[in-house]
Amino acid sequence: MVEALLQKVLNSPEKEKIGMVLTHVGVVRGYSRQGPRVKSVKIKVNQEALQEILEKARQRPGIVDVEVKINEGELKVGDIVMVLMVAGDFRENVIQTLTETLNAIKARVTSKEEVMEE
Repeated sequence: MVEALLQKVLNSPEKEKIGMVLTHVGVVRGYSRQGPRVKSVKIKVNQEALQEILEKARQRPGIVDVEVKINEGELKVGDIVMVLMVAGDFRENVIQTLTETLNAIKARVTSKEEVMEE
């Protein structure tokens, strides 16, 4: 999944502008924030909100491309939940865009339900 997104980003028509590619890989943890063991996580994605967020991120200064893959359904511990990749000119543009895009996705796009071990 990471390799496929990276190749897509690096094959951009504007690839000569890319000086940095930053990637976030979210993985299902074996425990919740409160401490109990997690068996799996059920993920739902709001595709409309996701497209709005990606369009806005791609318009930011210095950004060449923003790509994301989010797995839906019931995921087990160790499974990849999301890969978010931001390509752009300089570190300050890329880091800020990745951070703000990730936070927006977590707030508006994905919902999760942890299934606890018994």
